[in-house]
Amino acid sequence: MGLSDLRKSVGSVLYRQVGRANGHVQNHRTLPVDVLENETAYQVVFDAPGAEPDDVQVRYLGGNVKIQIDRFRQYHEGYEMRFPGRGMELDGEAELPDDAIVDPDAGTATLTEAGTLRIDIPKDSAVDGDATDATETGELTADD
Repeated sequence: MGLSDLRKSVGSVLYRQVGRANGHVQNHRTLPVDVLENETAYQVVFDAPGAEPDDVQVRYLGGNVKIQIDRFRQYHEGYEMRFPGRGMELDGEAELPDDAIVDPDAGTATLTEAGTLRIDIPKDSAVDGDATDATETGELTADD
């Protein structure tokens, strides 16, 4: 093994390690999110790049919208992985306002082709002053 081969081998190992470290950081960093409101609903929007509908789990728990995305790397024939820098397990969380009373069971989640996850949660129309409605739990499903 010559000096040139050794340099390429060490460079390749270091490059992969940097990629893995970058992916690790992405796995532990929360996804960017916007929380919007109109008169009838809240809308929570996450960036979910590279996710497929089956990769997404959405939950509502005590005023928080929580998502988990388990992505998979596609195999690209004829290519070798040099820099595995994208995290495969992504999480996000958004807190609704303290006075939010919603119906999480009526919520919907839509994943666009551009990688945006939009979660619509209607406000509870039967507002009777009972604060327990705001702490209901629900599971939403991601639609295409």
